[in-house]
Amino acid sequence: MAKVSPDVAEELVFHQTDDRFYLEPVNSRQVLVIDRLNHDITLEENVGQVPFGAARRTVYGLVGILHLIAGPYLVLVTRRTKVGVLNKQTIWRVVGTDAVPYARTTTHLTPEQRQYNEKYIAMVQQVLSTPYFYFSYTYDLTHTLQRLYYTAEDFLQMALHERADPRFVWNQHLLRDLSVQPEMSAFCLPIMHGFISIKQCSINGEWFTWSVISRRSVYRAGTRMWMRGIDQEGAVANFVETEQVVEFRDFRTSFVQTRGSIPLHWSQEPNLRYKPDPRIRNARHEEAFTRHFESQVLNYGRQVAVNLVNGKGPEGKLHDAFRNLIETSGRQMIKDNVRYEHFDFHHECRKMRWDRLSILMDRLEQDRETMGYFLLREGVVLLEQEGVFRTNCIDCLDRTNVVQSMLARKHLQSVLTRMGILSERQRIEDQLSFELAFRNVWADNADVISTEYSGTGALKTDFTRTGKRTRLGLLKDGWNSGIRYIKNNFADGERQDGMDLFLGKYQVEPGEGVTRPCPLKNQQGNRILLFPGAVFFSLLMVFACVLLPSEYNSFILLSLLFWAAMMVAAAFATLLQGRQLVNAPRLATQSLTLATA
Repeated sequence: MAKVSPDVAEELVFHQTDDRFYLEPVNSRQVLVIDRLNHDITLEENVGQVPFGAARRTVYGLVGILHLIAGPYLVLVTRRTKVGVLNKQTIWRVVGTDAVPYARTTTHLTPEQRQYNEKYIAMVQQVLSTPYFYFSYTYDLTHTLQRLYYTAEDFLQMALHERADPRFVWNQHLLRDLSVQPEMSAFCLPIMHGFISIKQCSINGEWFTWSVISRRSVYRAGTRMWMRGIDQEGAVANFVETEQVVEFRDFRTSFVQTRGSIPLHWSQEPNLRYKPDPRIRNARHEEAFTRHFESQVLNYGRQVAVNLVNGKGPEGKLHDAFRNLIETSGRQMIKDNVRYEHFDFHHECRKMRWDRLSILMDRLEQDRETMGYFLLREGVVLLEQEGVFRTNCIDCLDRTNVVQSMLARKHLQSVLTRMGILSERQRIEDQLSFELAFRNVWADNADVISTEYSGTGALKTDFTRTGKRTRLGLLKDGWNSGIRYIKNNFADGERQDGMDLFLGKYQVEPGEGVTRPCPLKNQQGNRILLFPGAVFFSLLMVFACVLLPSEYNSFILLSLLFWAAMMVAAAFATLLQGRQLVNAPRLATQSLTLATA
């Protein structure tokens, strides 16, 4: 077996002929050859077999191979941008991709199949255009500094895709045709989804590198309303591991936090109402709940579950169930390592009293000091992080990010003082240039993670960016909430399908659309649009009765009342059938929620 290189080829020349693809790494004597007819993939010595005059272009990595109705597609990274240098290794962000079909034509497909195939391509392109995907040719982005430090030397010699944490490799399904052949590891580029910021900062004349890395999990990945709660394996929706790293001279330090949906079997599927009530499933929560926290403790150590949902109302039921599962758990590991901390964010901070978040910070301070952070100096471990804050609100977006940013500032205050960058009497808040950068990076983190899950930027980022809640921020939140409502009800079904297709939760089978039905086929008739159409028409008639007459009489007033009543009745009927009108996923719907027992 050929020796496996731990690094990935950084720059490739992609050659395309009628019957083959050639991927030729720069400064390498080998070339990857893909037969477009029989789909064979081989690694050959480069002896000039690339035909002269073949179409060629430079690409920067291979996302993988996607199988659709028309056959396989080679997905390439066509543009990249440098994010920065982390731990002496260069980190890149994907800017452009291209899906190149093996088949030279789609004439072998029926018109209906071509339509489905184009729809699948559009879904994948939508996933790849969602901000942001990151990679490195030499550095394992999927592991924290502490995990990397405690890996064996043999582990570091493994191929990059083999040693990557599978929770955070978004293209592992697309790499499956290559990853089974170890000699092709130089072409297997693991790609992470989330957020990365790497900044060179200066305080008191001392320069250091400050980074924030958020890794979004592939397990139970999806959109805001269609993916909630936990699955039977213990994976929760919108699980994100966020690491804050500081590099200064011979110091390396990191502080890790996690976020994730409330670990119960619950759902909140859209039904045209502005805020559908969350529904707790009649299922066995204990088994999945235990698996989740046992995995959390194994990966991170002690857990402080910070729950920011409302204490009353529909969210309050989730709070009660979450707390009860922790308090009544029969597993000793959970009893010894999981502490529940509830903070009713909206109630405590009502009337824009966001200064009251200090109450929560005071309650968490002892845990923060006890769990600590990872600190390395000249290769010697001075401190280890022995636990994490697992923070959630209903979405694990807006309230969650506010609290995580405040905990991150506490960590920075500690490490910058310990490193001698800050004096004992100095506070981060007083370092105006760095404080501005800190606030904007954490607000950007909130916006990106929120866009990946909900489709819009985060709410409450005015507090993160400025340190106070503003009326302008409230207006912006109202706008984003409206956009979320539209996307969650009328666009997120296809976004969910795109993620399920990209991650391999749904796999297109040959002959789909002919030998077997395609799930993209619209089964709903136009009659479903009758009531929304009636609402729209009645609204037009109301406006006509108000604006068009030069003078009002009893007939006009009766007509106005009639059409207003029709509009209300049609709107009520529309809400009653709201679940049938929303844009629902059609590919891997069985993975979204558990059936009610």
